[in-house]
Amino acid sequence: MSVVAGPADVAGLRAEVMGLVLERGDPGWDLEVAGFNAAITHRPALVVTAATPDDVAAAVRYAAAAGLPVAVQATGHGAHAPIDNGLLINTRRLDAVIIDPVARTAIVQAGTRWRQVIDAAAPLGLAPLTGSASGVGAVGYTLGGGLPVMGRTFGFAADHVRSLDVVTADGQLRTVDARTEPDLFWGLRGGGGNLGIVTAMVIDLMSVTTVHGGGIFYAAEHLPAVLHAWCTWASSLPESVTTSVAILRPPPAPEIPEPLRGQVVAHLRFCHVGKATDPVALLAPMRNAAPVLIDTVGEIPYTAIDAVHQDPEHPVPFCHRGLLMDRLTADTVDALIAVAGPDVVAPLVMCEIRQLGGALRQAPAEGNAVSGRAASYSLVAVGLLTPETAALAFHAVDAVLAAADSAATGHTMVNLHGAPGDDVDRARAWEPATYQRLLDLVRLYDPDGLFRFGHAVGRRTT
Repeated sequence: MSVVAGPADVAGLRAEVMGLVLERGDPGWDLEVAGFNAAITHRPALVVTAATPDDVAAAVRYAAAAGLPVAVQATGHGAHAPIDNGLLINTRRLDAVIIDPVARTAIVQAGTRWRQVIDAAAPLGLAPLTGSASGVGAVGYTLGGGLPVMGRTFGFAADHVRSLDVVTADGQLRTVDARTEPDLFWGLRGGGGNLGIVTAMVIDLMSVTTVHGGGIFYAAEHLPAVLHAWCTWASSLPESVTTSVAILRPPPAPEIPEPLRGQVVAHLRFCHVGKATDPVALLAPMRNAAPVLIDTVGEIPYTAIDAVHQDPEHPVPFCHRGLLMDRLTADTVDALIAVAGPDVVAPLVMCEIRQLGGALRQAPAEGNAVSGRAASYSLVAVGLLTPETAALAFHAVDAVLAAADSAATGHTMVNLHGAPGDDVDRARAWEPATYQRLLDLVRLYDPDGLFRFGHAVGRRTT
């Protein structure tokens, strides 16, 4: 049973930290609890907006003494369920980036968005392994493995972490790497984050200034031809290419280009790195697969990497779920079109198939907890979660995953898993041996289950 701290205790916490300590109703509360998923409303008992790593440690010690479970968020992109009661630590003010151009590394604090890292590294001819949207928090993305736009070329973002500063459940700030506390270092990289609160990480940067990337859009009537062509074409690509294809339903909003506005379209995403092969020749089969509505693929600076996926930049209400596949057959493509294609009336924002393989299969020498290395494809479905569409959205997302069940591996990626269910469902985010090792680590570093929100291993009810 949780013990709720009294006013005097909160006053003591305020005196100890440099950042903000907010109770419900305090000015600034709504800003600190808001996340990217507009369908999620957090209702913690207290919020600490940390100004320093020591603030994080003080908040964790306070929560442990008060019997309050602890949650953490920076940008709020990882929120799948409300944080009710407990203490929420917001790390958004910890947003420093320090680039070492000689070592080709970056120190990235917990609240930093990838956009900040991209912009700091680009003048030095370097680039981080970012995902589909640069507004996402760098640390949370990486703790879940991190599937980069250049993933088939360089691997998962978590594979390129050199060290982590983390506050564990005992309130201690530790620096861990492959030599100091290697088990904790292993679990933090890909384990999803409930082994502690990471306040900073040191990551490798890639010597990349430009990529040949962007997207190609096709009208709804050509969706079957495009998806079947992509299925064959993707299997022949070198590791210099990372690609996905999606069925999109862009909203009828004025910022959406006219050919796409309010329509069902196919969206090919393409990113080629290096000079060893000709990206124009590689892409030719897809440019010829069907008439093209919009083609934005070309040589772009890495600072424009968001142009590949063109994810929404502003909060939207959504639900999502994902799975991993070991193959992609014509029958699976047809089954997906049957439940997500233009003939279906459903509040689906996106159904995406992303090709894996390449460098994503190669674990670092010291290993980590990243899942999905053996899979060949990732499937993710996103539903629009308004009050009017909620029931239909969950049903539509479930229908997409059911359509691919025959090709599924039985596992997911923790960042793309969606709202976690019971412990059996949570365990699907890792292979069995990895999950058991994570469970052992949680029992060692957080025996009382202080970090129990989100996709938590060994979660205890609050």
